[in-house]
Amino acid sequence: MDLSSIRAVVVDDSQLSLSIIEAMAESIGLNVKSFDHPVDALKYIEANPVDMVLTDFIMPEMNGIALVKEVRKIYEDIPIIMITVIDNDQALKNEALISGATDFLTKPFDESELRARTTNLASLRQFQNELKARDEYLQDEIGKATQGIRDRENETLQVIGRIAEMREAQSSNHTVRTGHYSKLITKGLGMDDKDQGLVFFSAQLHDVGKIGIPESILLKPAKLTTVEYEIIKNHTTIGYDILKDAESLYLKVAAIIAVSHHERFDGTGYPYGLSGKDIPVWGRIMGVADVFDVLTSRRPYKEPWSVEDSVKLILSERGTQFDPDVVDAFMSSIDEVKAVCTGLADNS
Repeated sequence: MDLSSIRAVVVDDSQLSLSIIEAMAESIGLNVKSFDHPVDALKYIEANPVDMVLTDFIMPEMNGIALVKEVRKIYEDIPIIMITVIDNDQALKNEALISGATDFLTKPFDESELRARTTNLASLRQFQNELKARDEYLQDEIGKATQGIRDRENETLQVIGRIAEMREAQSSNHTVRTGHYSKLITKGLGMDDKDQGLVFFSAQLHDVGKIGIPESILLKPAKLTTVEYEIIKNHTTIGYDILKDAESLYLKVAAIIAVSHHERFDGTGYPYGLSGKDIPVWGRIMGVADVFDVLTSRRPYKEPWSVEDSVKLILSERGTQFDPDVVDAFMSSIDEVKAVCTGLADNS
């Protein structure tokens, strides 16, 4: 077996012992780094990759057991051979084993035993390294496959969101913009990258329930009647019913957003009249993102508002229609909000 890839460290204050081990190592093709002082050896081990350690027991400043304990803080699984003078010192061997030693050698060295023990442990370490490399490869492949699945899922979510969007004239990019706004708000609330990515894609399905609303109502260029308004309000529960039983976390959050993004902080929203923190946080986030985008976009029944006027309305509804914390998070990213609004505008 080729042991040239194994990096061994030998520690012994006896130059004769070091010479014997170095010669043995050369004969079996093992790479060794020799030290006659344990402190110097430990510094090297802390700074360099190591696969095996052979250490004397009696040494200046730091004995072999102390060195073994320090090495185990760095490496949990590499073979460590303790070199002793007295073969029948069972108490010493027990202490060494408890400290983390793997095997023992007795001075004076029996060359065949030294070669056999070192070769066996070096082979074991080589096998460990091969398993680790294989595991890392498999983990990398799993990661790539998982990311591919996630990318396809996210792509599907965006496509589904655009299906509902296409039924509303002149609302192109509404879903993408609200996704960006929701992500910025989530960031402003101190949520982590995972939640920010989650809401970015889930938010884009907030209006999926409009698939069940007649186009005569969706595209009406005038104020809706009371009956028509009651019908369009149903898109929240329709969207929830479409998404609620999905296994995907994205779709579960999308279901919550769909049903709760028209609730109001003061309890006068729909469909359930929830108020305050009883409204799911995802719905409170989407409530601000959705209203801001509707205000700044051209719709069949209205011209686009300016960003400044839209922001004024959002601020005026802080604590009434909108959660104050969500409004504050929205305002903390207002420059990025403006960039999204300008970059993905469809109000010309």
